[in-house]
Amino acid sequence: MAALAWLAVPLLTGLGASAWAWYVSRPHPADVWTDVRRHDRVRSAFGRIAPGRG
Repeated sequence: MAALAWLAVPLLTGLGASAWAWYVSRPHPADVWTDVRRHDRVRSAFGRIAPGRG
């Protein structure tokens, strides 16, 4: 019975890797305006950290 339990480990690992690969390969819709707002927030935060540079 212990041997069957050890066989379940690679099986579950393979299933998990397959599910992850399927999820990553799917096209995800891009929200351009959210990305632009996030970029502006990061840029302004770096501007506050090092003023006068750039």
